Amino acid sequence: MARPAAAYEAAVPPRPACAYTSCYCEENVWKLCDYIRSQDQYPLEEFYAVFISNDRRMIPLWKQKSGHGDEPVVWDYHVILLHVSSGKQNFIYDLDTVLPFPCPFDVYSVEAFRLDDSLRPEFHRKIRMIRADLYLKTFASDRSHMKDANGKWQKPPPSYPCIETAASPDEIKMIELGIPDKLVLRALLRGGSSGFNQIHLCKTRTGEVAPPVWFTH
Repeated sequence: MARPAAAYEAAVPPRPACAYTSCYCEENVWKLCDYIRSQDQYPLEEFYAVFISNDRRMIPLWKQKSGHGDEPVVWDYHVILLHVSSGKQNFIYDLDTVLPFPCPFDVYSVEAFRLDDSLRPEFHRKIRMIRADLYLKTFASDRSHMKDANGKWQKPPPSYPCIETAASPDEIKMIELGIPDKLVLRALLRGGSSGFNQIHLCKTRTGEVAPPVWFTH
């Protein structure tokens, strides 16, 4: 299995030392961004929270800890951290993958994303990238999207308080991500996020998608 290049120094502690709660990937990434900000090792502007979803809220990812063998996990959405490094290689931080942490971007693209062209249209992925400094400033979640109709938790929440934003309503605009409406994700009107576009990250693998393992955030 490929490992991060020796010259690259990880921006966060080893995976076991990172703040992590299963099925709360957007908060896990927020915590990674918060750690990176506190260390001042890399410019925070080199990092992006990457939201992956689609109109049907069905996106397959391979090499996930919740998967079985070579079957993908189909999430309603997933969030990972991208480091656009000043070196020759970019890196992905995904606390839910079995791939290296961090993982070289080209390895993650081939092993975790694979080809949209090999998938049925309803499984095609879309992404939105939000610069880490804006994500820290504008993300908030009351976690209500993780409760069922009876108000019970579908998955245990993180032990720390809900993340709230200090941005005023006049400064922010809701971003439509195709993810649960009660998850409050905001970004400043002034730049810092990409469009919500289809992704084609690798060109080397083909084949029909395996029977999916279904999960929800």
